[in-house]
Amino acid sequence: MTIQSLFLVTLVVDDYDHAKAFYCGALGFDCLQDQPQPEGKRWVVVKPRGADGAAFLLAQAANETQRAAIGNQTGGRVGFFLKTDDFARDHAAMLAAGVRFLEEPRHEVYGTVAVFADPYGNSFDLIQHAAG
Repeated sequence: MTIQSLFLVTLVVDDYDHAKAFYCGALGFDCLQDQPQPEGKRWVVVKPRGADGAAFLLAQAANETQRAAIGNQTGGRVGFFLKTDDFARDHAAMLAAGVRFLEEPRHEVYGTVAVFADPYGNSFDLIQHAAG
């Protein structure tokens, strides 16, 4: 077996447009696809600009079980990690766009990092790895 890459991760959200506005607006992601699907669903794929990693499929919750998972898909742990080549630039831009950081930036052995949350409560690390 040869696994080649992880390219898409589903993120359950309350509303396609609300989620797309946050990820593409506040975080500056590119919208790669936004196509209507049967039964009022959409195929909405967003991805950080210039990134070679996975994209998010924004999936609007369709039932109570899915609605209960919104914002808690990783059980309260940081579940997503955004790598940057300029922490200060991106942290400042995200603050200006209204992104809610849960802590002040900190310097660790592995780099500079700060945890932020999306509008649903999912936690992300914004991280610039240390040189070396």
